[in-house]
Amino acid sequence: MSMRWIVGLLIDAPERIARRWHWLGPLLARITVGWVFLWAGWGKLGALPQVIENFRGWGVPMAEVMAPFVSGLEFVGGILLLCGLFTRVIAALLMVVMVVAIRSAFWSEIDSLEYLLGLSEMAYLAIFLWLALAGAGTVSLDSLLQRSARKPASTDARISQPAVQ
Repeated sequence: MSMRWIVGLLIDAPERIARRWHWLGPLLARITVGWVFLWAGWGKLGALPQVIENFRGWGVPMAEVMAPFVSGLEFVGGILLLCGLFTRVIAALLMVVMVVAIRSAFWSEIDSLEYLLGLSEMAYLAIFLWLALAGAGTVSLDSLLQRSARKPASTDARISQPAVQ
């Protein structure tokens, strides 16, 4: 067995297959975390007094402001992720929410890397990081808006505009 054969079989062939399905990873990631955060935010918005108390107990500053802000961000962010709209910005904002959640709600309980990496918030953080860096993918409103913004102006529109000298 040569190195070329191993690379061809275990790296190049899966890469060719993955190119055909590149759109599926970001789509499933967005749908999964979008759905979770839409409903998490909605639940928090419906129970704001308890959420404010939780934030106070975790030592989150300005709990009366931060609880509705985070709840609304999760709800609206979930909707935007489902649509694939402003994905990188929303994912970055939700990454911050996850870091604050880990630091505020779980930090005192973390006694090992195993415990930290086992938190669902860490999994969400990893997905949000990937979406913030990779973007929404081709099946998204982000991609549709980018494609439409890159289309050249129609010939009629260019003819009807006076030339600037």
